[in-house]
Amino acid sequence: QVQLVESGGGLVQAGGSLRLSCTASGSIFSINAMGWYRQAPGKQRELVAAITSGGSTNSADSVKGRFTISRDNAKNTVYLQMNSLKPEDTAVYYCNLDTSGYSSGSYYSSRKYWGKGTLVTVSS
Repeated sequence: QVQLVESGGGLVQAGGSLRLSCTASGSIFSINAMGWYRQAPGKQRELVAAITSGGSTNSADSVKGRFTISRDNAKNTVYLQMNSLKPEDTAVYYCNLDTSGYSSGSYYSSRKYWGKGTLVTVSS
């Protein structure tokens, strides 16, 4: 079993900052990538930012220059530093883990897991 524990959400005024953390634990053989998605009320879940095991990152255009994703491989933890927050950043933020490994003797190249989500509310 794999568990993802998120923390760091909350209420902040526009222009403020928050830092989200997500730690993965359990039966993890190898991590391909970790990332953050968000889902605002009435909208589809969207990618915010992701980082591969090699350190390559990608992020949504809407957060470029404001959000930074980083990772501590030794702790299986991914962070999302969110600066200059805007009301439109209000959403539930979900941690995502993409792993590879073996199950019942068979190799799988990608298996994804989701955290339960943490709410970020930005007031105007």
